[in-house]
Amino acid sequence: MLTVFAILLVGIGTGRLLVGRRLAFVRPLVTAIIWALLFLLGVEVGADPVVVGGLASLGVTAFAIFALSVAGSILAAWGLWRWISCRPDSSSSRTMPDTPSTAVGDVGGSLWNSLKGSLVIVAFFVAGCAAGLVASPDLNGSHLTSGVLYALMFCVGVTLGNDRTLVERIRQLDRRLVLLPVATVVGTLLGAALAAPLLRNCSLDDALAVGAGFGYYSLSSIFIADLRGAELATVALLCNIMREIFTLLAAPLVARWFGPLAAVSIGGATSFDTTLPVIAQAAGGSYAVVSIFHGCVLDFSVPFLVTLFCSL
Repeated sequence: MLTVFAILLVGIGTGRLLVGRRLAFVRPLVTAIIWALLFLLGVEVGADPVVVGGLASLGVTAFAIFALSVAGSILAAWGLWRWISCRPDSSSSRTMPDTPSTAVGDVGGSLWNSLKGSLVIVAFFVAGCAAGLVASPDLNGSHLTSGVLYALMFCVGVTLGNDRTLVERIRQLDRRLVLLPVATVVGTLLGAALAAPLLRNCSLDDALAVGAGFGYYSLSSIFIADLRGAELATVALLCNIMREIFTLLAAPLVARWFGPLAAVSIGGATSFDTTLPVIAQAAGGSYAVVSIFHGCVLDFSVPFLVTLFCSL
């Protein structure tokens, strides 16, 4: 795992060296690599008769962890919002600049585009499962998946390092809002821990590893597949896809009932990209920076936390 983190840091350094240059090809490349990794994960799942035979029960496990972990993150973010609202900071207006809200029509398009992206992800995974069922290839001992994962981490690092405005946007935050990622992590992991006793064949550390994906289905599933096997990786993939789709559909209601920070929190790591337009509309345009910061922190936390819980 140290190799993965080292490659990520090298990518960030490369991105910083290339600041000012347009790297439009990197994001499509990251998307293509994710598709390839999920296809390979699907092949591994399809080739394992034990996993295929238990797919229905895996879906139930994924839903239970998803429901309780998201509920935990909502309650934690709501508590943070109540605390901030009851103790207003005079510097909040200065540190949270108002940004234009996304138009309602644009949100509809963004919602469909994001859902379409999730469906494409699912399609690649299903195609890999079908390939595994038909051909049953033996990928054990192959360095293909590891090599593709290294390429993904390098490209993600380049993307983060090349964003010259990221540090400045983070500096503009209300200092108390830096606690939102902490609230999301604590609430999510507590919810996942509560799900473990309700499930058969799911230990506490397994549930925590799945919850620690925070909606980042591609990366967390790949790490779990490497450390714990295809069965738990499939649970993680389903759980995190459920979290993203729930955010896309329910963010307006969550913001209305539990406050804007809860709408950001349910997005987990995806609040940085795919769910950002919907969150900005639901929570308010000024929370776009909060959403980006929240997603970036959770993006970085996923490899560390998933690795930690898989190693217990």
